[in-house]
Amino acid sequence: MANKQNKLGQFRKIRTLILGLLFVGAIALTGCRAIIAASTTSQPQLVFASPSDPATFNYPLNTSAFSVFGLINEGLITQNGETAELEPALAESWEISDDNLRITFTLREGLRWSDGEPITAEDVVFSYKDVYLNPKVPTGIKDILRVGDSFPDVRALDPRRVEFSVPEPFAPFLRYAGGISILPKHALEESINTTNSSGDLLFLSTWSTNTDPREIVGAGPYRMVRYVPGQRVIFERNPYYWKKDQAGNPQPYIESIVTRTIESDETQSVAFRSGELDSLGVQPEVFSLLKREEERGGYTIYNGGPAPDSRFVGFNLSTATNAAGKPFVNPLVSSWFQRQGFRQAIAYALDREKMKNNIYRGLGEIQHSPIAVNNPFYRSPEQGLRTYEYNPERAKALLLDNGFRYNANNRLEDEKGNLVRFQMLVKSEEKVRVDAAVQVQQDLEAIGIQADLQVVNFNTVLQKLQDRDWQVYVGGFGGGTVEPHGGFNIWYSGGSLHQFNQGPMPGEEPIQNWQVSDWEKEIDALFIAGVGELDEEKRKAIYGEFQQIVAEQVPFIYLVNALSLEAVRDRIENIKFTALGGAFWNLHELELKAN
Repeated sequence: MANKQNKLGQFRKIRTLILGLLFVGAIALTGCRAIIAASTTSQPQLVFASPSDPATFNYPLNTSAFSVFGLINEGLITQNGETAELEPALAESWEISDDNLRITFTLREGLRWSDGEPITAEDVVFSYKDVYLNPKVPTGIKDILRVGDSFPDVRALDPRRVEFSVPEPFAPFLRYAGGISILPKHALEESINTTNSSGDLLFLSTWSTNTDPREIVGAGPYRMVRYVPGQRVIFERNPYYWKKDQAGNPQPYIESIVTRTIESDETQSVAFRSGELDSLGVQPEVFSLLKREEERGGYTIYNGGPAPDSRFVGFNLSTATNAAGKPFVNPLVSSWFQRQGFRQAIAYALDREKMKNNIYRGLGEIQHSPIAVNNPFYRSPEQGLRTYEYNPERAKALLLDNGFRYNANNRLEDEKGNLVRFQMLVKSEEKVRVDAAVQVQQDLEAIGIQADLQVVNFNTVLQKLQDRDWQVYVGGFGGGTVEPHGGFNIWYSGGSLHQFNQGPMPGEEPIQNWQVSDWEKEIDALFIAGVGELDEEKRKAIYGEFQQIVAEQVPFIYLVNALSLEAVRDRIENIKFTALGGAFWNLHELELKAN
């Protein structure tokens, strides 16, 4: 869930994080890119365009890649969008014990929430112990805080100091202990301690999008003042925000931000070219046109290299049934998906080089691994990672070896004569992704398989994923961190984003007959070993083995890793663009040139 850009990639949270988790690169469920734009008026404001309305104003419950939390929330520490190094945020400093089992954070003096109330260590304790680690709160944030079979302990030492402790070494301890948004105890404590007539916490219905935005309390650089569904969210600068420049001037400098809901890439591109927007995430199909107009339009197209996110074709490998005993996946279709050779055959059947050249216009690289190619934990093909070069004849041979056969019309059948046909889900708002799905459909047709496209809006995709109501999915996950444990909630068998075989989740009806494969258990063990190992080289070997298992088992077939391209008008000063942080990770430093 995720799945939800840098206050740890401040604006990448708008672009990628399905849960808005600050340090979890893969908790954006879809990896979709919200387009960031600035107004061309003389007003000191930026205007962002997002393909979707926010799903909630309650951060722990968020399951959408498109949210408000990158603007209104803050953690104890942040990640530099250029270097990926950890830097102070609400905490001015921290100390790690010699045995690496305790971290003590010291909060900045005089911190205040956006409503003027003081921020203390008790807010930190409340956020973790009462909300994120509360078994009655269904949040994927638990996934990344798990240390073996337990979770960190958190206690306040005094009003400004808070101590986190773990029972065993945990390599990403600092990043995860400090990187998650702190929540206001004074505003949420009653809801977390009160239940309704059904026994559910009131917290679960608190701060929905029906709430007056002015009631939402955060510690980030902005606070909400208005929300018009289907149109816009309006933010104003948080007057209590802690950050100041060297001269003592309050930051951020830009007074207000508007996020407009503009669903399609095409509509966003038209708005940018007509001068309505100041920034646009550049899709491959419009790159050449925008590049030609770059000087006349008064903007710069930044290229950060391969983006740290992913696009893939995923299989629903669940054999579970719902509470009424109905299988989530048609048993016939499931019987095909369960065969490793079938999944490998599909991988060989996809012409990803053609996809890169035609759909991505050459502006990307073929992807082989869940870990980005520029990540130090990446295992390359040269280091032994298995890859699947386009080879339809090998695909056919694998299918025959796995019990399938071709009829007189060259259609693929299983051993009982059933034609191989399944549904393939894709979100409608991203043209490149839809085009990729169409090519996948054509490539499968060439080896006798019929894939019926389900092109639906993003919110419908989210609901289908949550309900396990899908067969094959052309999807993606967001990036934004070098820590491989950021993908734990995807790869851990009990993780909230383990969508290819989703286990029981808190707050939902019980599911039955959920089975975890041996290779999934191997990945579980590797991730547990990876966070317990503090030696960097040994960690690389562990996560390299994980990547190899994924390559062999292919629950996801990775497609093309697009270049990180963004057009930003030159009136916005102090842009420090990177693939990791995007154009607006240092929002607090940005200024607008006077017209």
